[in-house]
Amino acid sequence: MRAKTVKIGDVTVGGGAFALIGGPCVVETEELALETARHAAGICRELGIPYIYKSSYLKDNRSSHETYQGPGLEKGLAVLARVREEVGVPVLSDVHTPAEAAAAGEVLDCLQLPAYLSKQTQLTLALAAQGKPINVKKAQFFKPEQVAIPLKKIESTGNRHILITERGTAFGYGDIVFDPRSLVALRGFGYPVFFDVTHVVRIPGAMSEDPAGGLRDFIFPLARAACGAGVDGLFLEFHPEPERALCDAASMLPMDRLRELLTQCLEIHGFVTGRRGD
Repeated sequence: MRAKTVKIGDVTVGGGAFALIGGPCVVETEELALETARHAAGICRELGIPYIYKSSYLKDNRSSHETYQGPGLEKGLAVLARVREEVGVPVLSDVHTPAEAAAAGEVLDCLQLPAYLSKQTQLTLALAAQGKPINVKKAQFFKPEQVAIPLKKIESTGNRHILITERGTAFGYGDIVFDPRSLVALRGFGYPVFFDVTHVVRIPGAMSEDPAGGLRDFIFPLARAACGAGVDGLFLEFHPEPERALCDAASMLPMDRLRELLTQCLEIHGFVTGRRGD
């Protein structure tokens, strides 16, 4: 099934094209945000890939209250607004409470419903009411068919500008697994489907700065597998120096490997969709 198209800022995703949602896990500094956005935007322009910049103004699901959570709503949105203005790309961030929705909707081109919060009715409805596209992260505790729960809430407001992102499934008490069958099932909803490879390789419960907190070596094979199964794009967190990142340091892709990964994924996507050479 070819997904319907969704316009996010000035770019369009779905409809058979391959797109990227990506950036550092969390907003660290304005300089880093602009550097990473410009780097990714340049690569995506060369490869003909629609690009949405992602970075969180706040990460509220940290394992410890003492770890870095981001600059917060006001400062973080100001950085993302500057990225959009100076780099010319749409911006996306996750929103954690209904009270944040209106302010986030003023700046962001796409609002993200976090996986852990995807059953929260008031949050879901508050995001939908902004009239902006919404990226629904599939909860780790959902089977694919259960994504219908947040989708129906969003659709009840008349908002059908929706993306769905697979980010793995909780297995027992200590791992996240990726089942490619989930991508096929999620595409059955008709909306563009993305694969969040860098959160799939995270080790649940590990501290963000723990070198054992992620399995970065699996990013390439899992991304290739997802493209082979059929996706509309990747959701990918990257950093120029992942080992020094303030969040998810063990699972982000080194930025200097971004072109290599996208080139491989674009070729596989083209083979699967028959768009080779487009």
